[in-house]
Amino acid sequence: MSWPAIIRLLLVGLAAALLTACSAVKLAYNNLPDLGYWWVDGYADLGDAQSVRLRSDLARLHEWHRVNEMPRIADLLQQIGRDTPADTTAGDVCRFFDQLRERFDAVSRQAEPGAVMLAASLTPAQLAHIEGKFDKGNAEWRRKWVAVDRAQRLERRFASTLERAEQFYGTLDARQRAVLQAGLARSSWDPQRSFTERQRRQQDLLQTLRTVSGAGGAARPAPQQAAGLLRAYLERTARSPDPAYRTHAQTTIEENCQLYAQLHNSTTAAQRARAVERVAAYERDARELSGAP
Repeated sequence: MSWPAIIRLLLVGLAAALLTACSAVKLAYNNLPDLGYWWVDGYADLGDAQSVRLRSDLARLHEWHRVNEMPRIADLLQQIGRDTPADTTAGDVCRFFDQLRERFDAVSRQAEPGAVMLAASLTPAQLAHIEGKFDKGNAEWRRKWVAVDRAQRLERRFASTLERAEQFYGTLDARQRAVLQAGLARSSWDPQRSFTERQRRQQDLLQTLRTVSGAGGAARPAPQQAAGLLRAYLERTARSPDPAYRTHAQTTIEENCQLYAQLHNSTTAAQRARAVERVAAYERDARELSGAP
């Protein structure tokens, strides 16, 4: 499996930890290297030497993230806590997600040497194993999001969005739920277009890994060239070569920012106070994890 995917796991895992009870945040974060290893092994069926190297690289990446990134995350949480009592705008929400993207880029740069080593060591059989896992995941994604009618899709999106919102604000009333439902109903998100892009990224990754590992038949590139190939793949993931998808993705992001802003602005003072307390607890955990005062 690729290091870009591992990086996403690190950041998504952190986000998931922050959606759990505060007492579980540190445990979840501290377990990320093991979770990352088992997730990658499930995709690539690693050999012994690869396993040793990956565990070591993940441990180093995790420690670097703890020391260098957790203080930044704590500062970001502090800023969110200060802003939460007031109304917000779609622009403010999108700027927050831009800051998260910057953190992803920072971890990507730090992970690059390990990414090159892992990718270069993959065998044709392991690449076939990864492709098989992609096929299985795609069948599930299609079943859940493409092969259902619009009403079912909206119901699933509403349920997951409501759960995330109530983690912070507490129970939403009927008016606030209506805000969510109306925003999701207006959404331009096209699951088929997203599915096509998902498949494109997977094939792009497989081709990149074949080139870096020499499994495609050509000579294995030098580490510097391999790093460039992986960076180019990341750039194509962040900015799809399909202009129609880029437009679709940007529109969806802007709609989501608008929806989150509308929901926040519909919350009561008590709900915002609850969110402030929640974010403050996350900030304390982030600073404790980083070792900062």
